[in-house]
Amino acid sequence: MNESFLFLAEGFEEIEALTAVDVMRRAGINVKTVSITRALQVKGAHGIIVNADVLYDNTLFSSAKWLVLPGGMPGATNLYEFAPLQGLLRRQAESSEGKIAAICAAPAVVLGQLGLLKGHHATCYPGFEDLLKGAIVENAPVVVDEKFVLGNGPANAMLWALNIVKEEKGVNVAEQVANGMLYYPTTSDKIVNYFG
Repeated sequence: MNESFLFLAEGFEEIEALTAVDVMRRAGINVKTVSITRALQVKGAHGIIVNADVLYDNTLFSSAKWLVLPGGMPGATNLYEFAPLQGLLRRQAESSEGKIAAICAAPAVVLGQLGLLKGHHATCYPGFEDLLKGAIVENAPVVVDEKFVLGNGPANAMLWALNIVKEEKGVNVAEQVANGMLYYPTTSDKIVNYFG
């Protein structure tokens, strides 16, 4: 298990997808972006077009380490409705080593509706909680439970991605990546008012 995959569907949340890929690659995690459409170019929820590394139909996932699902609408719905991905996620959830990360609407719309979060602690974008079938719902930016790393929305994409790194490479690597991006305050303990 040495490859990880982040899935792009039409209408994906750009900041979540690109933050995860960027942070994972900074940490040395081999992650590829995968288009579930018939084209490498996939348009996000805000009109940003991303060139995926590979097409789903041309990719083998037999030894996937991480399967990563950005949110966004209708991106999360498009991921859920893509039957081959449903089967892949079920196999990953049952595997002994494979991990799954999802954020925003994706934990509920995809993993929740597939029943994969039953009995697990979970978070998602507010308003989608009813789809977290059988999960223990938490109002938290990020929830880590066994093989799942789940985030609640775009503003917490960095924290979510750093938790993926922490689970894969350990806290020291996650802190190195975070420090390299100045994630932590460097000069003051005061909260900065970025809005004047």
